[in-house]
Amino acid sequence: MTTTTLDVGTVVEAAAARVAEHYVFPEIGAELAALLRRRSTDGAYGAVGPEELAEAVTADLQSVNGDLHLRLKHHAEPVPADGEGQKGAAAMTAMRRRFDAGLGGVPRVELLEGGVALLEVAPAMFPLEWAAQPLAAALTLVAPASALILDLRRNTGGDPDTVAFICGYLLDRRTHLNTLLSQQGAVAEQFWTPPHVPGARFGGRKPLYVLTSGRTFSAGEELAYDLQQLGRAPVVGEVTGGGAHPREGWTVHPHLEVSVPVARALNPVSGTNWEGVGVEPDVPCAAEEALDVALALALENLALENLASQNPARHGSPDAGR
Repeated sequence: MTTTTLDVGTVVEAAAARVAEHYVFPEIGAELAALLRRRSTDGAYGAVGPEELAEAVTADLQSVNGDLHLRLKHHAEPVPADGEGQKGAAAMTAMRRRFDAGLGGVPRVELLEGGVALLEVAPAMFPLEWAAQPLAAALTLVAPASALILDLRRNTGGDPDTVAFICGYLLDRRTHLNTLLSQQGAVAEQFWTPPHVPGARFGGRKPLYVLTSGRTFSAGEELAYDLQQLGRAPVVGEVTGGGAHPREGWTVHPHLEVSVPVARALNPVSGTNWEGVGVEPDVPCAAEEALDVALALALENLALENLASQNPARHGSPDAGR
């Protein structure tokens, strides 16, 4: 696309209006909208193409509080305009391309040594209406494993309903995972694991480990954070990206989408979230080493459990000494 088809002022004004209206922190939203308008009037964005404009506007949007979900996103492939009263066409079109090219978000299922299974969920937590079937198949496949390693190192976000769906296979009872608060601080939505899941559950008792990297972001972070806060699984790897605010998107140009966080997450255990700080691993290590580290921990855990089952009297069994 040539720069002659891009009206910089119109795009920046559309982005500013969306931020002012929808950003979860209204005072900051108003401040950022004023910043974009001032910068545009001063000619700061110049005669640039869509990709360069996206970079410049994003830098300004993130200059106040560092919210990584707040951005002007560039799409290399043209995306449709939002319909009347609708939003998110750009994001859904781009996400569908990734879903179709990525085996439904489950690129790797593997049985490792010692009966330990590996399940990778990447590159995103795709909308549950698309992802339920491949995820149910993969999670049912690993259900009999002695231990499970959940690899989120390449997961960059997506649908919180999909997070809850996955957790339903990894916990034994219906569990409150997350609450979203609106601009006014009211409860906008709660997320719970489903009461029933298709297929077999891995369950809430067998060893589970979650792998993360600095690229793990948004809904990928939520899955790691939820399981960590519930005491269900240690996180192994790197501190994650630090994006906890769920966002919505609006098409403002055939190649540009303004992404605006519209709520904030509140974990029922910690009373906070991972925004700006990321999910801190329980076992810190380089992302490329995380699988080996988690596998070693799983095998050690299974060996100890096996030893305990063979020698119950040494490990405080209720039947010991009877």
